[in-house]
Amino acid sequence: MPATLTYPGVYIEEIPSGVRTITGVPTSITAFLGRAPRGPTNEPTTINSFGDFERQFGGLVENYPMSYAVRDFYSNGGSQAIIVRLYKQSGEASGKAKNDDVKLEAASPGTWGNSMVYTVDAKGVTDDVATRFGIAKADLFNLTIYENPGSGAVERFLNVAVTADAGSRRLDRVLRQESSLVRVQLKNDGTPDLPGARPADSQPDEDPSDPAADSTKFKRFSGGANGDPLTTDDDILGDEDNKTGMFALAKADLFNLLCIPPDTRSGDTSAGVYQGAMAYCAKRRAMLIVDPPAAWGANKDTAAATARDGLQNLGLTGEIARNAALYFPRVIQTDPNLDGQLDTFVPCGIVAGVMARTDTNRGVWKAPAGLDATINGVSALQVNLNDAENGMLNPLGINCLRFFAVSGRVVWGARTLRGADQLADDYKYIPVRRLALYIEESLYRGTQWVVFEPNDEPLWGQIRLNIGAFMQNLFRQGAFQGTTPREAYFVKCDKETTTQNDINLGIVNIVVGFAPLKPAEFVVIKIQQIAGQIQT
Repeated sequence: MPATLTYPGVYIEEIPSGVRTITGVPTSITAFLGRAPRGPTNEPTTINSFGDFERQFGGLVENYPMSYAVRDFYSNGGSQAIIVRLYKQSGEASGKAKNDDVKLEAASPGTWGNSMVYTVDAKGVTDDVATRFGIAKADLFNLTIYENPGSGAVERFLNVAVTADAGSRRLDRVLRQESSLVRVQLKNDGTPDLPGARPADSQPDEDPSDPAADSTKFKRFSGGANGDPLTTDDDILGDEDNKTGMFALAKADLFNLLCIPPDTRSGDTSAGVYQGAMAYCAKRRAMLIVDPPAAWGANKDTAAATARDGLQNLGLTGEIARNAALYFPRVIQTDPNLDGQLDTFVPCGIVAGVMARTDTNRGVWKAPAGLDATINGVSALQVNLNDAENGMLNPLGINCLRFFAVSGRVVWGARTLRGADQLADDYKYIPVRRLALYIEESLYRGTQWVVFEPNDEPLWGQIRLNIGAFMQNLFRQGAFQGTTPREAYFVKCDKETTTQNDINLGIVNIVVGFAPLKPAEFVVIKIQQIAGQIQT
């Protein structure tokens, strides 16, 4: 802002440079939808390792296919995931384990809460402590929660109370802020259902932290339930207005890939779920990874023909199919929950991990396929496709997982569900589509400052400068075709794109073009003999 010149002397003014750096968004944050034995429901929860998943959602559990997909994601190079735990109540019961003596309940539904016990004591409660908190000494107590006596987590809360005037030490407030295991039960009106009086001390003869202790002697929780199977499309898709099911992802800032494993080990995710998810991914600028139906690989001799004929039954068509990719066949892996026995699993978590690994090593513009796109943690493929069968499926946009004697099992396809040769779509290839989504999302977030700026040439120049710098950086990384910036991309924002009528309507138009790198899907080597020279 110009200084007011009032006295003779030197005035210093700082002039903004007009540079507003556009930062590229992440490209491989993967959202998983499905049931889990524990954890928050209908809440997108970010995790950064499978260890995080084990702590928050219970880890690898036999009857929860999502847990295996998350494991596969991390074993194949995944980094960040968003978990949406789906839960279907049985009747009116919430499914949370409860203890009515102290009006506590588990933090999330599931039978896991039935293993919790608690103790109440007054150790360390003194007159000084009571005076400091302004609470009667007789009302203060310590609460200790043991998730699984002798082996699980232990949480201890000191100097808490259940009286209405307990302030910051009121039990419901302390547990809400500090506990990952329990909460105070709520009344029908949503207010905490605190006990009418301080709970009695309950110190058992044995130490609950001792693995040899008899847990039946402790105050227990009960009534936890794992919920019913997800049998309808609405159980998974949820309600958009209430942000449940898939629409809970509206509470997540960003995700790039979406995986919806089937609810049962040998089951399928329905076509209706995939259709709804594909439309949502198009809206959120994300890619949906589609698993093949189990029946496609049931008969190994006719698997390719079954997949070819069954593709149309999924109903994943239209322009929004650019945001979906299907991989076939399923994979065979050992199951540590079944003593290492082999079983068949969907490949969505594996593919998402390979995409994340490729993005890190090469960039989002590199096809997540080829000899470098190896599959980890797999014993076999449900079907070993040959070149002819691969050639039957690839022109339809079905990406194959293949086995090669030297390279092992790899991802061997990089087409979207608009990748059929007959469609001739601009976004036939996965890397081209994902690069476009990356640019769109980055520019959407990086140009928010433009809103309400004066709509004239100074603004247009700043827009060209900042978007041009972003595109130039991608060009230098090798994201585009061409040997010069002019051949690789353009940014146009001037009086030709924004007319006076647009200005009057408050509109500024920005046109960004790029020349994508398309994968070398077919490599043709021509060999010719050289005939001996004939002297004439």
